[in-house]
Amino acid sequence: MHRFSCARVGLALSLSAGATEAGAQGLAAADAARLPAVEVTAPQPRQELAGKPKKGVERSRRSGRSAVATPAAVGSGNPAANAGASAQAPLTSSSERNVSGTEVNAWPFSRPAEALEVVPGLIVIQHSGEGKANQYFLRGFNLDHGTDLALWVDGMPVSMRTHAHGQGYADLNFLIPELIGSVNIRKGPYFADEGDFSSVGSVHVNLLDSIKSMASVTAGSFGYRRALGVTSSKVGEGTLLVAGEAGAYNGPWDNPDNLRKLNGVMRYSQGTSTDGFSLTGMAYANKWNSTDQVPARAISSGEIGLYGALDPSDGGNSNRFSLSGNWAESDDKGGSKANFYIIKSSLNLWNNFTYFLSDPVNGDQFHQHDDRVLGGISASHIFKSQLYGLPMETEIGVQSRYDDIRLDLSKVLRRQFLSPIRSDAVREGSVGIFAQNTLRWTDWLRTVAGWRGDFYDTSVRSIFTPANSGAADAFIGSPKFSVVLGPFAKTEFFFNAGEGFHSNDARGATITESPIDGSQAAASPFLVKTRGAEVGLRSKLVPGLTSAATLFVLASASEILFAGDAGDTVASRPSRRTGIEWTNDYRPRSWLALEADIAMTHARFGGDDPGRAATYASLAGFPASQIGNAPGNYIPGAPNMIGSAGIRLGENTGWFGALRYRYFGPRPLTEDGAFVSPATGLLNGRLGYRFDNGWRVQLDGFNLLNSKSDQISYAYGSLIKSDSLFAMCFPHQGAPTAPAAVCQTGVMDRVLHPVEPPAVRLTLAGPF
Repeated sequence: MHRFSCARVGLALSLSAGATEAGAQGLAAADAARLPAVEVTAPQPRQELAGKPKKGVERSRRSGRSAVATPAAVGSGNPAANAGASAQAPLTSSSERNVSGTEVNAWPFSRPAEALEVVPGLIVIQHSGEGKANQYFLRGFNLDHGTDLALWVDGMPVSMRTHAHGQGYADLNFLIPELIGSVNIRKGPYFADEGDFSSVGSVHVNLLDSIKSMASVTAGSFGYRRALGVTSSKVGEGTLLVAGEAGAYNGPWDNPDNLRKLNGVMRYSQGTSTDGFSLTGMAYANKWNSTDQVPARAISSGEIGLYGALDPSDGGNSNRFSLSGNWAESDDKGGSKANFYIIKSSLNLWNNFTYFLSDPVNGDQFHQHDDRVLGGISASHIFKSQLYGLPMETEIGVQSRYDDIRLDLSKVLRRQFLSPIRSDAVREGSVGIFAQNTLRWTDWLRTVAGWRGDFYDTSVRSIFTPANSGAADAFIGSPKFSVVLGPFAKTEFFFNAGEGFHSNDARGATITESPIDGSQAAASPFLVKTRGAEVGLRSKLVPGLTSAATLFVLASASEILFAGDAGDTVASRPSRRTGIEWTNDYRPRSWLALEADIAMTHARFGGDDPGRAATYASLAGFPASQIGNAPGNYIPGAPNMIGSAGIRLGENTGWFGALRYRYFGPRPLTEDGAFVSPATGLLNGRLGYRFDNGWRVQLDGFNLLNSKSDQISYAYGSLIKSDSLFAMCFPHQGAPTAPAAVCQTGVMDRVLHPVEPPAVRLTLAGPF
């Protein structure tokens, strides 16, 4: 039965637009850094292998994935500086892409993670309070809070394994968008230096080293407030950057979010992206209330309004503290790089997705607690050489990570503890090694062959259910191969194939009995293989237009998955997705940029599900419970179409503006297709003016067409006290008059989180 919004949907496979000096001015020439003619910046986390820079050369940003502009240029909001980006390794797939931080911030977006919608075909939504991690949709996957999408910031993993709320939980609320230097995008399991969670894609967010001192304040609809200050200055032979952010938001909800957020960054850097180092400290804290998704029947009956909540005590709080460092050195023979990170994070979530399905008196609210310390290191070296006179480049590397985690799942009433469900102490470590060889056979033929191996080891101490304690380990190998042909008439052709994997929750690898009823539970595989391939082309044949088309396929093995919302495992079938993406970026004038992207995917489960057929039969005679539970091969939540189109206008000073429309197509919500989400189209816009003295005033508008669709939809069974089935299952006197299977399923319904109504935010920013 498909019940829970986060675990059951996402695990099936698995800024403020407020104001940046750089972003507001990034209208003209960012494409030179993002998609040059054919030799485009590589989004992989590796250093460019040019010789050591001469003393006094201006510093480019340091993360080693893209040197999009000099810091001074980015800080001053000069988009033309991006045209001077240094030469980088060419792309190895048609779906790779690099976007400068200038361009990221030139688009209007309402929350930090939406900055990632510069990834073609990616939708970022929120179904709960603004402090909770967003949900992601890409290539026909409902990625839940990050499963199979690896997110990185400054070389630190954002995707959390063995997390209390869902595998791969990726919370980007600590990100300050104005500090983005570049976003490097990859899709598919074709890259040897990408490991866990990267089968569908990986996104590396790289930070600026320097920025012009600036302060901004933003105020807007529904109690939105934000203040930001950022400055950088020379300290010794390097640069010290300091930024601070405070934010508040209520939202349109009947029960206000009452979000309160504090954020800070301190970064010291020296040298260049290929010969230098950086050291970055971050601190973040947030607390909020949540209006989670609600059943459509509660709105249509008038029990609650469109922006109402059935359990106003839902909410959460989180914090994150980190220290990370990056180092690189290079010469004509190759280059080395290394990084480390230490992260301390905690999360408390109170959710109620099924209302009174399990407990007719206290309700079904539960508390999830995740507290962890994790650390990791990685290092690699690139050797430049020749093979029988052919230019060759070989990279070898190692990546290691260790998580020390405390996890708790409890039943609660209005955030007050009632009883434990399960509590665990988990230690999980991994080591990955990889090698990748690039050989240029001719000036129009290049091959990339790679392999990585990953070893995982874990120990689980289950405090309330000792039978679920244990240890597990696993090893998986993943070959990769790519061929690049061209350029022919400013066009390159790509073929990629490879295997990847994602890890499952360590608790699922050692479980033997259900913490709910003590019944026998099947353990899940620790590591699950994925296989993918794609063919595509990228062309700049038309002056000013960069266009790419990609046809892809991705398959995942059958698996049993751990559901964090239930503390138990659920079965999943093999799945396969095929699709096509088409992206276009047109820059006919320095003051005009147009973009249009579309992605279409066919997603289906494979094989049969006899257990589901039995469940469907057990619900006969009760259509309110039976509908949506028939056997089928649809993958719930899998989007079949995602599209976006945008236009940006403006120069370095004077008037500027942007409009962006994004389309989120209808999705099956149950395996039989009985419930389908509505399509959602949103138009956001920006209008502003930049003065010669560096000051800027900017007005951002969201949902300008007043869409009343769902921001996100699910379909699963629940019970509210106004349901006629509630009285049948929980009568005041006597025995239930509905079968146990029906009462355990509840009323199947579309469960939704609505699009927020039109809103505006006004920003004033200037130098100091």
